[in-house]
Amino acid sequence: MTHPGNQKVPGSSWITDHFSERALQDHGSGWSALWDTKNNVLWDRGKPSPALIDLIEQRKDLFQPLTPNGRRKKALVPGCGQGYDVVMLALHGFDVYGLDISATGISAAQGYACNELQKPQEYNFGEQKSVSTAPGPSDWEQTALEGGEVQFDIIYDYTFLCALHPDMRQQWSKRMWELLRCDGYLVCLEFPLYKEPMLPGPPWGLQGVHWDLLARGGDGVANIGMAPEIAHEDQLMGQFKRVLHAKPARTYESGIGTDMLSIYARK
Repeated sequence: MTHPGNQKVPGSSWITDHFSERALQDHGSGWSALWDTKNNVLWDRGKPSPALIDLIEQRKDLFQPLTPNGRRKKALVPGCGQGYDVVMLALHGFDVYGLDISATGISAAQGYACNELQKPQEYNFGEQKSVSTAPGPSDWEQTALEGGEVQFDIIYDYTFLCALHPDMRQQWSKRMWELLRCDGYLVCLEFPLYKEPMLPGPPWGLQGVHWDLLARGGDGVANIGMAPEIAHEDQLMGQFKRVLHAKPARTYESGIGTDMLSIYARK
């Protein structure tokens, strides 16, 4: 399978058109330009992920904010945007880092966090409504902590991978492995799964991409149409194993009926 690149097609979205004439090395500045012109509203969901909230509240066996020795677990949200998920995770007791390529985006997230951590809104919680653990700190980065030795107990990806050109997917997988602790979890709200993977992006359709990259060890393009080899996962070349794959009971409106929630751990 080959990708058509960023060529324009009838019905392509405004964001797709924005990137259609940009070289791959200019995509970062393209995202920053959208922030600087206040076009971040095109992907702003206005609240933290309901699917992620339910996961961390309902799967306490996997997502306790403190280790048995009392260390506060570190979480990373790459492509954090306005910072909704960063703040929500901090309110649930995690030490959270938000990563975004735009200085304007980071500034907006810092402002949101300052207000929200002082007076949290109800949308930060599911059935739990509140948490007993004190809120953890939040920090903000413009680079993927390059050259550092920081590793995370949790990495959450929602719209980071789908924003990256397919040629960068293997780099994404490699960096996730490097940043994740050996006993940590990579949580992916897989989106958009309703979009044909061959159509130009961003956002790029991700049907079959996570399994191919993480479990199969593929390039996230050529074999994404193949059925997952679940029975033989241990024999695959990927550096991750899938711990969970389920349709979330709640998610953003744009992904209702199609979003899938997956958890991967390092082999």
